[in-house]
Amino acid sequence: MVLHASPIGEYDRRVVILTKERGKISAFARGARKPHSALVGVTSPFTFGEFTVYEGRTSYTLVSASVSNYFSELRVDVEGAYYGFYFLDFAGYYARENSDETLLLKLLYQTLRALTNPHLDNRLVRYIFELKAVAVNGEAPQVFECVRCADKERPAVFSVSKGGLVCSECQKITGDGIQLLASTLYAMQYIISSPVEKLYTFAVKEEVLEQLGKIVRAYLDVYVEKRFKSLEILETIVR
Repeated sequence: MVLHASPIGEYDRRVVILTKERGKISAFARGARKPHSALVGVTSPFTFGEFTVYEGRTSYTLVSASVSNYFSELRVDVEGAYYGFYFLDFAGYYARENSDETLLLKLLYQTLRALTNPHLDNRLVRYIFELKAVAVNGEAPQVFECVRCADKERPAVFSVSKGGLVCSECQKITGDGIQLLASTLYAMQYIISSPVEKLYTFAVKEEVLEQLGKIVRAYLDVYVEKRFKSLEILETIVR
């Protein structure tokens, strides 16, 4: 999937592509800005398909692409587009070169599909994507047992600073924590443990959605060391 595209010279483009086999790569699309170039329509963000590139000594060159989905719905929906741009940026932040990014690419694709579903709340799509993305990257909060003693039975609160649940006994030592609604905890457990194909199959009540958003945002503020310009624009749009 094309994550980013920028003009180079008079007629070319540089694209950043998230791939299964090579992770995040940069490629030059020569002549992609010429009106009749075969690469005009395949070098825009959100474009998903099979890309043919050849590897030079220092860079890749994009030769052709067979597109499966342009996600054209997002191109006519300002709010949906900026949710999408934020998801592209977030995936680009986590993706690495020369690594297997199959799961992250699958998550990104399914998330953009969810954005085009009018029956899903975009806020819920965002929180699911954010939490699952950090899980894919190995940084998920512990939501199945106490992070200190591994207890699974006692009542627990969620501690951002400790990275997950803290039981009632350990809370006496740690001191901080947020009491989660049962449905919020279940939603977090489901998001972290479920396969990507099953993620966007549920809805939650407004109070659960608000608490889920509060928890996920607080967690990202601590564990994701980047502020995305696309998110700033998105939050201005939806405010």
